[in-house]
Order: sequence, then structure tokens, then C-alpha cells
Amino acid sequence: MENAVVLREWFDRVDAAGTGNITSPQLQSALAVGNLDFPLSVVQQMIRMYDFDRNGTMSFEEFLALNKFLQKVQTVFSSLERGRGFLSLEDVYEALIKLSFSLDSPAFYTVCESFDKSKKGMVRLDEFISICIFVQSARNVFRDLSLSKYHVLNFTPNY
Repeated sequence: MENAVVLREWFDRVDAAGTGNITSPQLQSALAVGNLDFPLSVVQQMIRMYDFDRNGTMSFEEFLALNKFLQKVQTVFSSLERGRGFLSLEDVYEALIKLSFSLDSPAFYTVCESFDKSKKGMVRLDEFISICIFVQSARNVFRDLSLSKYHVLNFTPNY
């Protein structure tokens, strides 16, 4: 419960206008304070992943869901980074498996290449989070497409 209180205080500071929602730029700035530098497009993707009411902003409840995801990703990162501050590509692959993401080799290397800013095979925490956000978002899109295809295929008109 203490964690929820701390998160509420953090959320309220970010929501300086007191609207009950935070925007992508607000979330981006708040994450940057914690040394997590994300392009606005990644922050927008974070919000879309948990924007249950589809209003383009993040409520506190939606933020809690995002925070749970980010904590899980950070825990896996920490378990594999061995004090180096980065993951090797082999570590990234193992971390994705631990997070229940499965990519074939071409997809894995394409994703890593896209998010490895230094191009040295050393993926920092913010890059790893970006990879996970991308992969989870892609998973959600394919799931939604699969569900909509299923509903179309099982459509029975009412005559």
C-alpha cells in the first residue's frame, strides 16, 4: 500500500494542473528526471498500451498498470546486467524470454538494431524498456487483429 501512496504523490506532482490525467510530454519529462530518456514516440506508445479509456492521456489507474510493467522489465534487466549498466544482445534475448516474449532471430536482431543507439551491442535500460514497449505493443496489435478476424469469421447475420 505504501508504494501506491508514493506513486500517487509522484503522479500528482507530474499532473501539476490537477486534471487527473498526464500527457505524453508530462510523462516524458517525469521519466527523464529518473534518467530514463525516451523519444516522445515511445512515451506515446507507453500511454497507448495502457490507455484503457482511449482518451490519449494516462489516469492514475492506467499509470499503475504501466508502472507494474516497467517494474517487471527493470527487475529482469537488473537480474542480467551484472553491474555493467547494459545488456549484451545475448542478455537481451534471455531477458525477453524471461518476460515471455519470443522473437525469431531476424526479428530479434532487427528490433535490437533499431533500439541500440550506440550500435555496439550494449543495450541500456531505457533502450531495453523501449524494446519491450515495442514488442508488447506489436503483440497487442496482432492479438487485436486476431480477435477481430475471429469475430469476422464467426459473424452470423441476424435475418
